Amino acid sequence: MSKRAVLEVIALDAEDAIAAQTGGADRLELVTDIAADGLTPSRETFRRIRASVDIPLRVMLRVADASLTNERSAAGDVDVLVRKARELRGEGAEEFVLGFLDADGSPDLVAVERLVAELNGCHWTFHRAIDRAADRDALRKQLADLPGLDTYLTAGSADGVDDGMTTLVAEAARKGEPGYEPQMLVGGGLRLDHLPRLLAAGIDAFHIGGAARPGGWSAGVDAGAVREWRAVLDAG
Repeated sequence: MSKRAVLEVIALDAEDAIAAQTGGADRLELVTDIAADGLTPSRETFRRIRASVDIPLRVMLRVADASLTNERSAAGDVDVLVRKARELRGEGAEEFVLGFLDADGSPDLVAVERLVAELNGCHWTFHRAIDRAADRDALRKQLADLPGLDTYLTAGSADGVDDGMTTLVAEAARKGEPGYEPQMLVGGGLRLDHLPRLLAAGIDAFHIGGAARPGGWSAGVDAGAVREWRAVLDAG
């Protein structure tokens, strides 16, 4: 029997989380302020969501600051993120999402390594900053030995899955090579009609935000929309 594909859904609050789990989500990415592409939620929001569902939660570590516009970070921002990570771990958070580039489009190893040290072995996703990297392959190899890194969230392109499909399929074929051991979690303009080709390439993890909200972000996650994705993945 083939392994069930992972379906991760963005949740902003407990209502989103409950609807996503009801629809068949395997995991949630917790963020706030989606207009800023997702920032770290409050401890209170994490606490409410954790009490509402029993599926794994990955918590975004990202703050609103002009220096982070292109996933870049400065030392002061990292201090804030380290504190937030410590607080969230104190609330019981065990999985995280993060990723920063420097001005040259390389991974900001100072920022990433400081946060990873604070996470102390927790599993984490390097998010779509990889889609803005100067060299995706070099980034993967630079991050390969960091503890806890088990997932890359990527669309294959900064412009989304439509433009990144060829890259996604090519990277999926390199599974197991140095830097390519983490699971590829595809998200960013992902649609149901993309799934057949991605599944055929051996990709087994998918991330949706707006696709789980046919009524828009203000309407919240719709369990029926998530259930449709779950059904297509299970049939694929």
